[in-house]
Amino acid sequence: MHINPLKKTGGCPDHPMKKEDPGKYPFTRGLYSDMYRKKLWTMRQYAGFTTAEESNKRFQYLLDHGVTGLSVAFDLPTQIGYDSDNPMAEGEVGKVGVPVTSRREIGLLFDNMPLDKVSVSMTINSTAATLLALYIVTAEERGFSASKLRGTIQNDILKEFIARGTYIYPPEHSMRLVTDVFEFCSNHIPNWNTISISGYHIREAGSTAAQELAFTIADGIAYVQTAIDRGFDCNKFGKRLSFFFNAHNDFLTEIAKFRAARKLWATIMKERFGVTNEKALHCRFHVQTGGSTLAAQQIENNVVRTTIQAMSAVLGGAQSLHTNSKDEALALPTDENVRLALRTQQIIAYESGITNHPDPLAGSYVIEELTDKLESEARQLIQEIDNLGGAVKAIEAGWIQNQIALSAYDYQQKVDSKKHIVVGVNRFQEDAPRELDLQSIDTDAVKEQIKAVKKFKQERDNNQVKNYLDKLETGARGNDNLLPLIIKCVKNDCTMGEIADTLRSVFGEYNPTF
Repeated sequence: MHINPLKKTGGCPDHPMKKEDPGKYPFTRGLYSDMYRKKLWTMRQYAGFTTAEESNKRFQYLLDHGVTGLSVAFDLPTQIGYDSDNPMAEGEVGKVGVPVTSRREIGLLFDNMPLDKVSVSMTINSTAATLLALYIVTAEERGFSASKLRGTIQNDILKEFIARGTYIYPPEHSMRLVTDVFEFCSNHIPNWNTISISGYHIREAGSTAAQELAFTIADGIAYVQTAIDRGFDCNKFGKRLSFFFNAHNDFLTEIAKFRAARKLWATIMKERFGVTNEKALHCRFHVQTGGSTLAAQQIENNVVRTTIQAMSAVLGGAQSLHTNSKDEALALPTDENVRLALRTQQIIAYESGITNHPDPLAGSYVIEELTDKLESEARQLIQEIDNLGGAVKAIEAGWIQNQIALSAYDYQQKVDSKKHIVVGVNRFQEDAPRELDLQSIDTDAVKEQIKAVKKFKQERDNNQVKNYLDKLETGARGNDNLLPLIIKCVKNDCTMGEIADTLRSVFGEYNPTF
């Protein structure tokens, strides 16, 4: 994105600082007046292995090395509602995250953890309500009150339709489950972030920075409107909405994107939805460095990429950050590499001096004009989505997906033609690949997981399981909040797949028609 440094704008050299302070509406310069001088961002690292036990070991390792928040990666069967022993799960159990079938695995996953103190983020969407129920039941069985739990459930189904594909039910029923989580958490888990509205995966799919911003905010508008239509108070549930953005390679553009996101969301919540509660105007966001920017070639270069991206997130005012490990282009990260990724955050926090100054690049004509430009471009895209009937209609028509595909194609053409240089990939290559020490999937552990699931199902009271699944099916045919029923299912040993199948029998499965 190019700007004209001589153009007269509010952020040009003649006007080095716009009249806005950090912590003041519309929060372009940060949500809080002191920002990191008072409290650092939450340092998260994302992890999930073939078994819950192995994943727990990684979490304990990370906590011992200074992580202040955990992010859980789940395998694909868990994400789309299949138990590990289901034939549909064959070949995918434990591949990209931890498999969770029942409270057995959740208990092992969070064994010996202070669940009232550690903030836990769960990257799960279609089955988010069930994962949240499993977490609540596990915490309460260990004496931790649900009202004390802190963390985030991703619960962002619209971006699954847009960019990832791990959806189950049609949009209408999926949105019901999303807003059921809003309502339940507002009443029972006040410190829990009920959704992480995600631009990360939109960017990973190939969008531009402006598209990431626009499509994420448009999804947010759809969630807010759906909740309002169900009678929820935006000033109340709006306080627990959160966002998830990508930190990509264009350093200054990314900083400006984060600033523009805060301003855009605050003004939309105030002007479009009439929100008066200041906390409900806040665009609080987690950032992960760009996975798609990592290269398998010369993986040491990924450390540099990740550092630059992490700095853009901090300079942009993130509330939470995950730094990718250098080997994540090829495999789950090793202990050594995940430690280096965490140390990258810690060095920025404690050695760089950046944290002493809220929004330190404010007043730079480049940053200010980029911020204004991204906001303007995003507003134009949001207006196009509104003209199509909103985010859900635009998704169902394939419009948003097509916009991203065109941008991804354009980017790849530039890489292939070397108009865009990727160091070590299309320039400055090395002839011979290096031997790498990578983490591998334990196939014996996969077999043990499947065996354990079958044993769990044999030893429980299956008449009781059927009874509670029947109650869930009845509830799904009505309009009441499904979380209490899902929690009862979990307490009575119903599995993730059984709960998902029960809802499938009522809601059906989504098949795109475009």
